[in-house]
Amino acid sequence: MTSNSNQGEHAVPHPRVPGRPCSAAAALQLVGERWALLAIREIFYGNRRYEQIVRNTGAPRDRLAARLRALEEVGVVERHAYSERPLRFEYHLTEAGRDLAPVMHALLAWGDRWAVDTPPVAFRHRAAPGTAHAADPGTAHAAAHEAEHDLDLMSTCRTCGEEVGPGSLTIDVRAPGWDRAGPVEGP
Repeated sequence: MTSNSNQGEHAVPHPRVPGRPCSAAAALQLVGERWALLAIREIFYGNRRYEQIVRNTGAPRDRLAARLRALEEVGVVERHAYSERPLRFEYHLTEAGRDLAPVMHALLAWGDRWAVDTPPVAFRHRAAPGTAHAADPGTAHAAAHEAEHDLDLMSTCRTCGEEVGPGSLTIDVRAPGWDRAGPVEGP
């Protein structure tokens, strides 16, 4: 494993994965196991103590303990003591862990659409006062945007501000020795 020590508050190891060099494969190597993602979900929800995480994930205790240790080792969570006698810890997301928020929202949105009949959780959003999201006061547009509403995320390009859709993307393979079809044969 290599590390990205020049980024963020904690270095996160870069796992070596077989096959195509891919950030998604490397990320899944670190956080892509079911109990790991469900533990992260619970910490996002504010359930930081081990007993809460066990109860709310349904994970076997030994597996969950192993996943939380692994997430701590790779810098996704960190433990903070909340009791000295007996010594007990709660889990907090690091910067790397908090950066998983869009991933968790995307998984939940996909699950709401394809994996359940009725979404069991809804995220609510309220625009901050004075932001571009809240339009001129007194207009119907402003009332719709200032009221709390179900979160409906979309991907936008930070450079141009346009919504990103499947037809607007191309692939620029930058890994040496690889193209879209796979490994490039040597000369």
